[in-house]
Amino acid sequence: MATRFVSATGLKRVRGLGAAHAGVHHWWLQRATAAGNLLLGLWFVASLVFLPDLSRATVTGWLAEPVNAIPMLLLVLSTVWHMRLGVQVMVEDYVSVPGRRRLLLLLLDLYAVAIAATSLFAILKIAFGAANG
Repeated sequence: MATRFVSATGLKRVRGLGAAHAGVHHWWLQRATAAGNLLLGLWFVASLVFLPDLSRATVTGWLAEPVNAIPMLLLVLSTVWHMRLGVQVMVEDYVSVPGRRRLLLLLLDLYAVAIAATSLFAILKIAFGAANG
């Protein structure tokens, strides 16, 4: 009985199996957002340490300055994106039912957008001086 060698790569490509080569991009995005989180997180902590106090008036006054509001917006975006990438990997690795996996990824996307939109709205509201009370 002769064994027949079939190119597994070609067959896997047709069936949608095998490496999609998207993992490297995902890996780099996680590292880039982690580096951004580290730098922006250090900036944020250092900025708060140098404030005279942490009263609402002081912090909102600090955040109303563009030089502080822009990095804060970037910190929120980078953190939410990093969270979304990490949870996506967990869902893809540990949820084996395809329909449930798709549903969880959709809910993850909605959750990430809700967090980002709410945070960005609050920062922009303070930065543009609409935060009263």
